[in-house]
Amino acid sequence: MTSLDVSADAARRPFSGRRGRLGDLLLQGAAGIAALGALVLVGLIAWKVIQGARLSISTFGLSFVWNTTWDQVHNVFGAGAFLYGTAVTSFGALILATPIALGIAIFLTELAPRWVRGPVTALVETLAAIPSVVIGLWGILVLGPALRDHVNPVLHSVLGFIPLFGPPGTYGSNVFTAIVVLTIMILPIIASISRELFLSVPAELKEGALGLGTTRWEMIRGVVFPYSRGGVAAAVILGFGRAIGEAIAVAQVIGAFTGISINLFHPGNTAGGQIALNAQGASSGLETSSLIYLALILLVFSIVVNLLAQFIVRRSARRLWTAT
Repeated sequence: MTSLDVSADAARRPFSGRRGRLGDLLLQGAAGIAALGALVLVGLIAWKVIQGARLSISTFGLSFVWNTTWDQVHNVFGAGAFLYGTAVTSFGALILATPIALGIAIFLTELAPRWVRGPVTALVETLAAIPSVVIGLWGILVLGPALRDHVNPVLHSVLGFIPLFGPPGTYGSNVFTAIVVLTIMILPIIASISRELFLSVPAELKEGALGLGTTRWEMIRGVVFPYSRGGVAAAVILGFGRAIGEAIAVAQVIGAFTGISINLFHPGNTAGGQIALNAQGASSGLETSSLIYLALILLVFSIVVNLLAQFIVRRSARRLWTAT
């Protein structure tokens, strides 16, 4: 047996003796219990939500998903208007946040001087730590009036031929304000993950591309983006999941209007906002069950979004492993 074989065998067996085996067993047991506990917790949450929504499920069935009526007097409830508002605000925030977040990540990894990277990175990560209720309050007092008086009229004058940018009216709390608030909230998530992904690109690949005569933008487009596209896609999906589940900040700035309006400058509502505003003041057991039904739909969306993000990351990792 050569010295190389001995060293390789030792690397495969880093622990020896009874104490090492006991430590491995304790570590494996503790980690397994933690993982099992997380799985059990998710299962208990799902079971409790399904149990609470059972009355509404048996009363309205799947028609609850597309019914747009929420009538507390006649006990007729539907999630259509709230799911529409959730989809519009979440996709709108994603469209605004993704290019800005990628621009921040590229600036911090490829363009910014070293003395700028630290403070800007800290500020971006601090933005994620601001409580949503604080961002919602700022949206009511500062952002909403500013958009209503200065931004919405300009958008209407330029893009008014698109029904989404209809007459702005006098509403400071509207769907567009909620989109901007959600953009601010998911921006640091996408930017931070994308930054870490861009930093993980091997330096020799970037240096090789620059050595071949490419510009910095061509290097980013031809090396950095292809290498990290799977992770970036997962980061965008996670940001989308964060936007879908946000309740407090959106409820503060969207206007709490039950209905569907294609004009972004009109008030609206989301599933999370409806739950946050009415969970403590439901007038009947059926309304409470319908709010829990809304929560069940959001829970399913969240699980699907996270599974999709994991699938994309693993598929991208397999492709990189195969390519290398």
